[in-house]
Amino acid sequence: MNPGITLTPARLTEFLLHIAPVRPVFIWGAPGIGKSALVTQFADAVGIPCISLLGSQLAPEDLIGVPQIVGGKSRFAPPTTIAREEPYCLFLDELNACSHEVQKAFYSLIHERRLGEYELPRGSVVIGAGNRAQDNAIVKPMSSALINRMIHIHLTPSHRDWLAWASQAGIHPLVVEYIGLRPDHLWSQPPKHEDTFSSPRSWHMLSDALHEYGEALDDATLNLLATGCLSAEHAGQFRGFRRQLLHRYTLHAIVKGDAAWPRKAEERDILYFLAQSFRAMLVKELPEAVTETPELAFRAKALIRDLASISLEMAQMVVVADGSGSLPAWFLIELARDLPRIVTAQRHDAVK
Repeated sequence: MNPGITLTPARLTEFLLHIAPVRPVFIWGAPGIGKSALVTQFADAVGIPCISLLGSQLAPEDLIGVPQIVGGKSRFAPPTTIAREEPYCLFLDELNACSHEVQKAFYSLIHERRLGEYELPRGSVVIGAGNRAQDNAIVKPMSSALINRMIHIHLTPSHRDWLAWASQAGIHPLVVEYIGLRPDHLWSQPPKHEDTFSSPRSWHMLSDALHEYGEALDDATLNLLATGCLSAEHAGQFRGFRRQLLHRYTLHAIVKGDAAWPRKAEERDILYFLAQSFRAMLVKELPEAVTETPELAFRAKALIRDLASISLEMAQMVVVADGSGSLPAWFLIELARDLPRIVTAQRHDAVK
């Protein structure tokens, strides 16, 4: 399903508090962005237990139960997981990964809150969640009858929401500081092949691993952990970020003029991280339009010139547009006038 209007985690909680008690809700979103945790958080907020069923592991009898003879007549007895006397939140995780037979078994449960003769206790809520086809996850087409029984929303990760949570959840300081500097690295699109990718969940896993190693963490181990959790690009930059801290290189000092770009061959991962961070800073801080050139622009051109003397490729990387945004047009024009070699090379690469 193509997303229409998306909600951040903070807005999703508010939405569920208003809508879930009266109508079933289905949450679409990429793997690892916190769908399950947010549903549990919602259930805790309203004071009811959360019972989770994993759609990819269900058979129809797991819902409708098995027939029993009562008074000479057969009746289906739903499993105790579902047949409860007190209100609860029924979370149907990976609902769009279950078979069509299981989907049909959900029809009356979702729409009428009943299974055969059993009805969910008054005050219960039903929430479904699932990945999208573009996430390269295990999904099956959801029947139109099932789609039409729920209100659909699309969850998108928010670095602000995640950082607010992380500061209270004991996430490793290195991870918190890194995402604060590179919020665009919190999540990456799941790849088409069996490669690791970055998500709030994978950063949480990396944080747990960093806590376990503590001061015993060396570069080789960090490389193993980061590449085992994150996308290759983000893992490389996270390693560079840690090395930058250990070597006392900081972007602030370089921009201010108190330090210079690292030039040693063994410091290329640090240089790569600093160059990427420098680009992100320029995208964020340079104004879209100006009447006179700000001081940062003069300093930026000097730093890009110095960076090109070390690595033309990294200097081009600062200039070229990527997922984190584009540099202002007026700055690119000035850069083309003062540093044509960098901009020309960048345009040549873009054409290729």
